[in-house]
Amino acid sequence: MSLKQRISDDMKSAMKARESDKLAAIRLLLAAIKQKEVDERVELDDAGVVAVIDKMLKQRRDSVSQYEAAQRQDLADKEKFEMNVLMAYMPQQLSAEEVDAVVAKAVADSGAAGMQDMGKVMGLLRPQLAGRADMAQVSACIKAKLAG
Repeated sequence: MSLKQRISDDMKSAMKARESDKLAAIRLLLAAIKQKEVDERVELDDAGVVAVIDKMLKQRRDSVSQYEAAQRQDLADKEKFEMNVLMAYMPQQLSAEEVDAVVAKAVADSGAAGMQDMGKVMGLLRPQLAGRADMAQVSACIKAKLAG
């Protein structure tokens, strides 16, 4: 079953169970997927859907930090709930050690010598790690490897 089909099925079961918060979060996700498909005139595969989910998660993380800074815990909690719903559709996340090993291999494979080669290493890693690791964490790991 495709990821998009699984999301649609979950929406139907959320409707039947009358889980309005979960239903709203899933509808937001399906709307974002549909918008991307219409904009690009393509049918998204699982990797495309994961990219949309990843973008939405990043937006939610930013919103949570802003809401907490403004002492709006009610809104921050809503965003965190949506993040939990979205995380259910993401592939298994890599551990810090696994990310470190993949980064070390990419640095060696690309022959990167310093910070000027960071873009080259990021270009190698982005397709491998998209949706499986926080790219900010990956970037920090690359910087540490190239600086050291």
